[in-house]
Amino acid sequence: MRISFNWLKELVDITITPEELAKILTVAGFEVEDMEDKRKWADGVVVGRVLECDRHPNADKLSVCKVDIGGETPSQIVCGAPNVRKDIFVPVATLGSYLPKIDLKLKPTKLRGVESKGMICSLAELGLAKESEGIKILEGDLQVGQDIRPLLGLDDVILDITATANRADALSMVGVAREVSALTGGELHLPLIEPPPTPSYLGGESPRGLTDVDTISPITKGGLRGVSIEESSASSAYIATIIENVKIAPSPVWLQWRLESAGVRPINNVVDITNYILLEWGQPLHAFDRTKLYNLTNAEELTIDVRFAQENETLTTLDGQKRTLNPQNLLITANNHPVALAGVMGGEDSEVDDNTQHILLEAALFEPVPIRRSAKSQGIRTEASTRYERGVNQVELEKALNRAVSLILELAGGEVVAQAMADNRPDTLTNTIELRLDRVHQVLGKVISPLEKGEGLQDISPDDVVRILEDLGCKLQIKTQSPITWLVTVPSYRYRDLEREIDLIEEVARLYGYDHFTDTLPAQSQVGYIPSSYQIQRHIRRCLQGLGLTELVQYSLVSPEKASVKIANPLFSEYSALRSNLIDGLINAFEFNHAQGNGYLKGFEIGRVFWLEDENMREGDALGGILGGNLYTDGIWTTSGKPQPLTWYQAKGILESLFKDLKAPITYQAYSEDKRLHPGRTASLWLNKTKIGVFGQLHPQLRQEKDFPDSVYGFEIQLEPLIAYLDQKYLKTPTFKPYSTYPAVDRDLAFFADVNLTVTEITNAMRKAGGKTLVDVKLFDEYKGANVEEGKRSLAFNLVYRSIDGTLKDSDVDPIHNKIRDALTKQFAVTLRS
Repeated sequence: MRISFNWLKELVDITITPEELAKILTVAGFEVEDMEDKRKWADGVVVGRVLECDRHPNADKLSVCKVDIGGETPSQIVCGAPNVRKDIFVPVATLGSYLPKIDLKLKPTKLRGVESKGMICSLAELGLAKESEGIKILEGDLQVGQDIRPLLGLDDVILDITATANRADALSMVGVAREVSALTGGELHLPLIEPPPTPSYLGGESPRGLTDVDTISPITKGGLRGVSIEESSASSAYIATIIENVKIAPSPVWLQWRLESAGVRPINNVVDITNYILLEWGQPLHAFDRTKLYNLTNAEELTIDVRFAQENETLTTLDGQKRTLNPQNLLITANNHPVALAGVMGGEDSEVDDNTQHILLEAALFEPVPIRRSAKSQGIRTEASTRYERGVNQVELEKALNRAVSLILELAGGEVVAQAMADNRPDTLTNTIELRLDRVHQVLGKVISPLEKGEGLQDISPDDVVRILEDLGCKLQIKTQSPITWLVTVPSYRYRDLEREIDLIEEVARLYGYDHFTDTLPAQSQVGYIPSSYQIQRHIRRCLQGLGLTELVQYSLVSPEKASVKIANPLFSEYSALRSNLIDGLINAFEFNHAQGNGYLKGFEIGRVFWLEDENMREGDALGGILGGNLYTDGIWTTSGKPQPLTWYQAKGILESLFKDLKAPITYQAYSEDKRLHPGRTASLWLNKTKIGVFGQLHPQLRQEKDFPDSVYGFEIQLEPLIAYLDQKYLKTPTFKPYSTYPAVDRDLAFFADVNLTVTEITNAMRKAGGKTLVDVKLFDEYKGANVEEGKRSLAFNLVYRSIDGTLKDSDVDPIHNKIRDALTKQFAVTLRS
């Protein structure tokens, strides 16, 4: 929020500079992001009076002026503005002054041969307008030579303050003034609000803070039948006030300056007053043109209602957009006709304009959640919705309304003729919290007293606690003396964020000053370290990157059609679920890269997946990857320019390299349950007896749909069981194993086996029968076709034998080799070929 320093000084006594105030606010948790010093825009610019104005002898569009700026002699200034003339007061930039908005330093010069000392300024040159057709002509009781800045509102400093989300009260000048008063000890001078004379409203008791007069017929005076709140959970109070015979006109200069300092564009006196109250008290107001409401409803009796929209209702808002409404949109209706998005933006059809004579002034309280949903569903964020989303002070609604009515009667004239109110607020809106001094000391620890200048440490005294909380508007009552305990009553404008004892302790720390807290480190501290699970994940990343894969990072949010875990409050309906696997996202990434002409992706991702298990939501980390295209991208001249897509074994080899580096004993088993993968070229991955993942070639139909190359492979592995295995102490501690220095003996073994018998089963049986002497088993040939019985296939393996004790002889190898042959014959009924 942009804060005018001059405006702030009217609300609270400030004896420090804007720079000092910015530092105090920042330390207290109100970050001052920027300071705009308007005083520099016109430093050296004074009021001047044009004594003479003659045509330039050498230029038709220039004038030579004699200007009195309070010096001994008038200054000669050449001016090119068409509206310059004799006997007017103008802003004059004197010699030596600097105008930062146009980056100009004034010095004596000659224009077409005529000397000029100074410059008569326009509003654009002073930073008060983007463009100006001529110089600024000043009016009023002026004195030549006086500083121009107070006359144009340029004697101010604007502080751009960012308050935390829980401090809704800080989105108003009054709220910031209260905070500054508590921080600096300055006395508050809040606006004195006298309740304007109003008629008794219809139905129920008089609004809080408004005076009662005789009942006035709603038809003859005001045409206001009443107010109702259909959705009491979304709105707790609504006051409608009819003011007749207002005169729409530009706002006075002081009001325009204050709005402009806050970044709000002045429109007219009535609308400007509603914006002024929003800035001053943080209470959004809205003014409707009552005559336009009559025309919209075809009636001269108005019933104002607060309700949610129905499907396909429409409303054209003040920004000129026709909006299709939905049941999340909270509406203000006149005789059931939508006239405004409640708490967000008014309707164009009831806008106050230059022809308005009678207005209906809205002052209402809306709950944060409905307004946030309503604004978000329409893609709107306004000053009003921002304040309602954080929570508006429910006690000072009448103060803000009375202040607005008084200003309207003062600046626009008119007469209050009718008022109606619906009020669902509780009788009390204050919190009483128990605060223990011992708990304050326990949480905050020792502090440096501001008076001791660092000469020792002490606990925050009870007097300091009482002083700080009373400065914030709290009321304290002693509950017990030993130990000291208070009952703290929170002011109404802080009841939303001061709810617990720890909130009060935070306020004590904040106002005592964080710079008075010690920076002593704990007596016992531990060296930081990276958990082993993250170390293993880093190791996996390094391995896969070394194997030529690129790491991908994708969103966990997916379309609800592709996942079982739905989000209760999604940002977008297209991303309203959590992913259950990584392969789907990797396939999409592969498709996107291919469509963009970036080649075939070889990538991996480590991310979180979510699933349902016994109707309970579960989550865990997974490793996924996708591989396609040529294994080697360089040197295509060796293949005559023809692509050589990855084979199943090459893709598997990348995984094998990872598992070998991790020292993870992963085995493969045939698998055909994943519909995205080829049923005959897919394997499940097993760690000991636990299934941890799947690896396979994409299904031909899926590849055809997405126009993928012939061979694309994907894999996904659960990281939790893999990390749990790798995290075992004996795996993390390197151990030396002796290796054989003697030569190996190779033997080949060929046989006919059933096609349903997997190579993994055969290999495991060989290793079991071969014992420690059999050090390696490799399949080097497979044949199906002529001379092979149907349902069979010919397999040929290379077996490697080696001993650590000496060179093996045939007499040592033959018994082991024959044992393997016999085991295969008995276990799998294979037919040996050799």
